Amino acid sequence: MTVARGLPPVSGLTEQQQRGRSCLWCGAVLTVGADTDLGEQRARPATGAAYSWFPRACADTAACAERERRHAS
Repeated sequence: MTVARGLPPVSGLTEQQQRGRSCLWCGAVLTVGADTDLGEQRARPATGAAYSWFPRACADTAACAERERRHAS
């Protein structure tokens, strides 16, 4: 899947966001059907082994953007 904007660095995300349990952008807990799978991603840290992470985002992008705006304020 192609993401409209670049993914944030995996190192700045919570474990829930890295595992796709919470939205990559706003942090809301996701449920099946109310999410968008962003596909398997590979992280290649400067030290240690590369690993996969599985971001998902809210399907309702308008509500997600509003939660993200409120969180940033």
